[in-house]
Amino acid sequence: MAANPLPDAVKTFVVQQLACFETPSAVVKTVKEEFGLDVTPQRVEAYDPGKRAGADLSEEYRTLFQATREAFLADTAAIGVSHKVVRLRTLARLIDTAEKRGNAVLVASLLEQVAKECGDAFTNKRQVEATGKGGSPLIDGGITVAFVRAPPAHAG
Repeated sequence: MAANPLPDAVKTFVVQQLACFETPSAVVKTVKEEFGLDVTPQRVEAYDPGKRAGADLSEEYRTLFQATREAFLADTAAIGVSHKVVRLRTLARLIDTAEKRGNAVLVASLLEQVAKECGDAFTNKRQVEATGKGGSPLIDGGITVAFVRAPPAHAG
């Protein structure tokens, strides 16, 4: 890997940061701030088992990466704003504040945001209407094919 191996604490830190979807560049910066070490993004990538550079990563760090990733993804439920009701409450407070300050433009914008939130505009759900106007079928009675005969030619 490199002539100067990273201390185990730094390796663990790098693996955990990558498992939490941090970019190699962000990890490089944080390693410099936290440990005072200069590392390259390429060296950091060697600790991501999902990258080609991480193909030779030890089983110990692969296991740590997977456990950290699973915990990170499970923990997103603990983030308040990931829940619709929390976002709606926050928007309601902001609307109240904007109304008190007479900021009609902001109120209108926030109300639009609430409408989008309630209409699931920020999800990947799709609502498909499978009926026509008033609930009638899209094609009433199926497709009708009519054959038109040419009038007989007059012999003259």
